[in-house]
Amino acid sequence: MVVFDDLVAEQDRLESILGGLDEVEWVSPSGAAGWTVADVMLHLAQCEEGVLASVAGTGLGVRPAPGRTVDEVMDRLVRAERAASASVFRRWRQARRAAVAALRAADPGRPLEWVDAPLKPATLATTRLAEHWAHGLDITGPLGIDFPDTARLRHIAWLAHRSLPYALALAGEQPHEVSCELTVPDGTAVWRYGPADAESAITGPAGAFCRVAARRLAPAESGLHAAGPHGVTALHVLRTYAA
Repeated sequence: MVVFDDLVAEQDRLESILGGLDEVEWVSPSGAAGWTVADVMLHLAQCEEGVLASVAGTGLGVRPAPGRTVDEVMDRLVRAERAASASVFRRWRQARRAAVAALRAADPGRPLEWVDAPLKPATLATTRLAEHWAHGLDITGPLGIDFPDTARLRHIAWLAHRSLPYALALAGEQPHEVSCELTVPDGTAVWRYGPADAESAITGPAGAFCRVAARRLAPAESGLHAAGPHGVTALHVLRTYAA
């Protein structure tokens, strides 16, 4: 399935970048508040181990307790398992390969336990692609490393659009149909999501759309255009991950 191949490609790109970092860069601040580059990669390793646990049916162990957010739980896990950068890098490489293999082998029609709701293997792989891409931004941005947008963003854009009902509900809003017309990274085509006759729409660059959904770019600074009675609200609640 294409999404599995694209997940591997995104992880390969990140692994290549990480392999070129020195120790100073590994322990430098990332774009994720309070985390170093090593912390980001530890978090990703823990999440891939969570994928393995989900496929095996042994439980995730990351569900937030009442009064705690997913981000707080993840931060606590990172703080509890911080280690040398070489160890973290090795742990992530092992976990990410095993997780992809497990997802490929899983029953494609059986939802797997995940943080907020069960997801089928292909959708779970899409969330993993989205998170690796977003954290790739967190790592490369502060270090000034080139991290160009690719056609793999189509999966992330699809996930953001598919998650709109969840995002709206999380914000206390009613679900509404919203169409999206997003210019692909190379500018040669448009990706379309949602019904063409929807009253509300979001249009603009796919890279900006995905960054807003990943909470790496403010809607007002994105250059995206929101139209219709619910377009602005949809743009502001857009997300690709559980709260």
